[in-house]
Amino acid sequence: MDLLHLKYFQTVARTEHITEAAKMLHMAQPALSMIISKLEAELGVPLFDRVGRQIRLNEQGRIYLQRVNAALDSLEEGRRELSAWAGVEEKQVSLAVQSLSELSNVLSPFLKQYPDVQFKIMQASTEEEKLQLLERNEIDFFLTNEMMSTKDVVHVKLATDELMIAVPPGHRLAGSSRISLTEVAKDGFITLKPGYYYRKLTDEYCRIAGVDPNIVCEGDEPAAICGLIKSGLGIAFLPSRSSVENPALTYLHIDQLDCRITYYLAWKKERYLSRVAQIFREYVIQHFSAI
Repeated sequence: MDLLHLKYFQTVARTEHITEAAKMLHMAQPALSMIISKLEAELGVPLFDRVGRQIRLNEQGRIYLQRVNAALDSLEEGRRELSAWAGVEEKQVSLAVQSLSELSNVLSPFLKQYPDVQFKIMQASTEEEKLQLLERNEIDFFLTNEMMSTKDVVHVKLATDELMIAVPPGHRLAGSSRISLTEVAKDGFITLKPGYYYRKLTDEYCRIAGVDPNIVCEGDEPAAICGLIKSGLGIAFLPSRSSVENPALTYLHIDQLDCRITYYLAWKKERYLSRVAQIFREYVIQHFSAI
């Protein structure tokens, strides 16, 4: 059984689309279809259900995918460990974040201290996407606000921040320091799209307060929210730490609710971490503990 063909199977199983998988693998679609058919013949069972031109991973396919993932992950861990043993360990750290701005205050001082380290940073919109990248061994770490309900992932709490309401200059409440959410119930809210944990959290705080937020803008990039508030488009929930970078906005404490957001660094329990990755992990933890 060809290991490369198992990697092809992984990609087809993930996309459930032969043409899309072939593009990702930079190969012809008929050749990939033939490889999958050959693999199924060798195993003696179909791995996909086919309805017209659509394919769906079936129960046998899901069972086999778990074994393939475990086997290939183990081989990759072995390669990384042997590289470290031979003294040719990679000096690269890979991680996923929701917003690239999350790393700006960490990377600069780290790279001054370790200029030879290379980073591979992937932007992932949701916590599910980050988890998938981790499970596929495409990253060493990810930054998250949500504890994943899986025993395979380790979480270390970095910091907890107060969520406040940020309003633009000239807003009627700009002279205040504290408000209740009911006072801004009719204001236009700028927020992230459904699917983000941040959106889930702020929606829950509004629900508890009995407020149905008037959402005027939903986006994918958290860093853009401050600019939209400054423009006068609306108001938003923002962590208090962002007030340092955006002093032009007024940040209002929310009465009657303990609105907080927690930041975690997460990694796969069984994944081998290079010495460089371990150094970066400890650096990030110490960086946030000093804030």
